[in-house]
Formats: sequence, structure tokens, C-alpha cells
Amino acid sequence: MGAVHICNLYNLTSNQQAIRDFVRITHDITGNLEPGLDVYPDRPAPVIRQTSEGRELSRMKWGMPTPPQFLKTPDAPDTGVTNIRNTASPHWRRWLGPENRCMIPATAFSEYGQTPDPVTRRKPLCWFAVDETQPLFVFAGIWTTWHGTRGSNRTPRPGEHQLFGFLTTEPNAVVKPVHPKAMPVILTTPEEIDVWLNAEWKDAKELQRPLADKDLVQLAKG
Repeated sequence: MGAVHICNLYNLTSNQQAIRDFVRITHDITGNLEPGLDVYPDRPAPVIRQTSEGRELSRMKWGMPTPPQFLKTPDAPDTGVTNIRNTASPHWRRWLGPENRCMIPATAFSEYGQTPDPVTRRKPLCWFAVDETQPLFVFAGIWTTWHGTRGSNRTPRPGEHQLFGFLTTEPNAVVKPVHPKAMPVILTTPEEIDVWLNAEWKDAKELQRPLADKDLVQLAKG
């Protein structure tokens, strides 16, 4: 499917003005953002995209359209794909141009550890950030407007949906002991942000790489 089920929870604790300043937002249509936001799949979250009028901050649902072959039935509600790894797939290639690229602000992301707790038998939830103060960063993502049914059979939501997901890549040395398969693609500089939003894919695809080990820490929280 071109997706590895990782990072299905991230956190955004930065204030709204800091987001606007960090990525030089010109239009903000999100309304008031919550001061502390835990984002789960198929939930709304702030997303930055480039428009003809500048950079826009809006809300979209987390989870791009699932490749049709992975839906149980053609008319089944789609829960979405949160993380995209295989950008060579025809399903994802259509959204790799600048007009469908976006960035997702965050301050920390989580991965499940490999070893279950001996008592609860649950895998521990491990958190990562740029440093212990959890400053703002962005995931490199893609977005689209999609018509169909989201949610579940119990609570279907038909109609038009604006959806996003973010790219993943091989893990760096900080994430690998916890999650050896992949990590989100993280951007931290204005130069990277400009390339991701505006460059041709042959240049933008170079950003689909792990963050340097020195630029990521595992947090002592869970």
C-alpha cells in the first residue's frame, strides 16, 4: 500500500501565532486552535499549503484516500492512510506536485515500542521531539479534496472531505530502536519548507530522508 502503520498520534502544543510566524502564513482560516492538541487518524488538524494568494493555514482530516484494492468492498467507508512511504506508487504520484504538497505543524510524535509491558501486555508509547523543549517543526505531507464516505459502517460520513497525510522514510538512530521500519519526514528550516512547497518533485523528493540523529530526541514521557 506504500504505507507503514506508524505515528498514529502526534501532538501540537505551540500557539497559533508561533505557527503563523514559523512558516510565514498569509491566510489563516482555522479559527481558534486548541492550545494543546493530540491528533489521531481521521481527526481534523491544522495544515499549511501554498495557494495563489500565499501560504494558508486550514484544517483537514488526517488520512489520505486508501488505494481501492485495500478497501474491503468498493463502497466501504474509508478510514484513510496516515503515512505514505512509496512515492513511486501511481496511487500517490498524482499528489506529489507542489499544488498538492502541504506541511503539518507538530511539536512531538509517538511510536509504539517493540517490547510489551509484562503486566499490561501493551507496547509502550514513546515520544520524540526536536529537543526537550518541544519546539515547533513540520511534517512534509500531501493533501487532496476527496468525495466519498469516511469513518465506519456505524458512523459513515459521506460527502466532500479535505484530507492529508505525511511522508515517511527510513528511521534515524534515535527512532530505530523503538520503531525499526520508518519515521515521519520532518522539516525544520525555512529553506526546506520553501523547497517542499514550491520545488519540482525531482528536488523536493530529496527531503524524503530521516532527520539527522543530533536533531531529534526521545522524550521522557509516555
